[in-house]
Amino acid sequence: MDDQVFIGGGGEAYGIKQGLLLKYANRHGLIAGATGTGKSVTLQILAEGFSKAGVPVFLSDVKGDMSGLAVAGSEGFKLHDAFLSRAGKIGFDDYTYEQFPVTFWDLFGEQGHPVRTTVAEMGPLLLSRLLELTDVQEGVLNVAFRVADEEGLPLLDLKDLQSLLLWVGQNAADLSLRYGNVAGSSVSAIQRALLVLDIQGGHNLFGEPALDLADLMRVDPDGRGRISILAADRLMRSPRLYATFLLWLLSSLFEDLPEVGDPDKPRMVFFFDEAHLLFDDAPRALIAKVEQVARLIRSKGVGVYFATQNPADVPDTVLGQLGNRVQHALRAFTAKDRRELRQAAETYRDNPRFDIEDAIREVGVGEAVTSMLEAKGAPGVAERTLIRPPSSQLGPISPEERAAVNAASPFAGKYDTAIDRDSAHEMLARRAEAAAKAAEEAERAEAEGEAREFSAARRYGANGDTSSAGARPGRGSSFGGEVAKVVIKELKGTTGRRIVRGLLGTLFKAR
Repeated sequence: MDDQVFIGGGGEAYGIKQGLLLKYANRHGLIAGATGTGKSVTLQILAEGFSKAGVPVFLSDVKGDMSGLAVAGSEGFKLHDAFLSRAGKIGFDDYTYEQFPVTFWDLFGEQGHPVRTTVAEMGPLLLSRLLELTDVQEGVLNVAFRVADEEGLPLLDLKDLQSLLLWVGQNAADLSLRYGNVAGSSVSAIQRALLVLDIQGGHNLFGEPALDLADLMRVDPDGRGRISILAADRLMRSPRLYATFLLWLLSSLFEDLPEVGDPDKPRMVFFFDEAHLLFDDAPRALIAKVEQVARLIRSKGVGVYFATQNPADVPDTVLGQLGNRVQHALRAFTAKDRRELRQAAETYRDNPRFDIEDAIREVGVGEAVTSMLEAKGAPGVAERTLIRPPSSQLGPISPEERAAVNAASPFAGKYDTAIDRDSAHEMLARRAEAAAKAAEEAERAEAEGEAREFSAARRYGANGDTSSAGARPGRGSSFGGEVAKVVIKELKGTTGRRIVRGLLGTLFKAR
């Protein structure tokens, strides 16, 4: 079965091998089922299969148990005998324990290599989703990104965006004339949302060195695809941050990878666990973006697999593009549950040997109703399948084992130290400093002008000289000096103060 990922046995008491054809693995897939029915094991054995086929894998580890991929299973494991029995039942004759090449990643840099992107790479659409902005506030954020592009201000981390928004608020009147209404209240709301994101740990996501997508698509010298595992147990406390990051990653793959058509096997497979978090309360524009990416990214050689408790969690426009299905048991306690169970059964190609709706309700732990794409990409007949046992360790590894894997990683040291290079925050700070210095010089000039006027007035009063400073310009007087006095007087008034206050805006425009 070199041309497919072995999943398990089905038909005739599980004697017929069931597999996912590699040439159709980029047609995406769904792994669904209630809690405790075996979704995690299915995800684990698929990751193993793709890795052995030379396909890099990215998956999120919500509960911590995917880390077991880095360590071989053990004969001392309590389910060892059950695993051997299942392997024999489904014809898995070459079943052995083995570990797989794993790289651990962590937004917080605690359980794996830090993973970062820049504010500019995230973009205003996904950032608005992350900050839960209204349409009006999203419009203001788009203005800020436009100004950053026009003025050559790199947006790398949160403080860059915060500094830019501060300037946008100070110059809202001028910007409103160019881009439409820029309300100070909207700027303030965005700043508050950024503060909340910062407190939740969002500052860890933005910065440099940014993640190089090529590091997620590595194939080891032995020909196995490297499995990148994102530690998501802590990240799940901020579900919007979790969903937005994974969507950014998927979008970046779509934008950066070249077209490859229909390869013999995927260039990469991406597993999106707890997929409902991506679509909960998502605006229509975001769902449209997910639908677009899912529809087009297969031509880039990337397969996307959504893992969730119920197929109804995925919008129909996206669900219809998921050709490979593994459906574990669904509970049907309420009328709503029964409707969703019926809808799930209707998405499968009928098998005359059993009722699909009953099968989805009745399959046990480690068993599923599967349907994989066959020749010419046609959906296969639904089959009750006994999922094969994993070759790697079932369950999480110890902190010491994780530390050893991180130390031996090919990316050790590449992302561990954050870099804070010159960007929008520093540039705006220098311009503000220059503006303050210009204002100080204007005040000094004003003070010197007042002193000269006072001195001239004293000379005039003491000597009675009508040709002094108060007299009409004539011989011995300078026309330029008289003009300077007029300018200094203007700076003392309201107009002068407006000029000084406008210096910051003028300096911002000067590159």
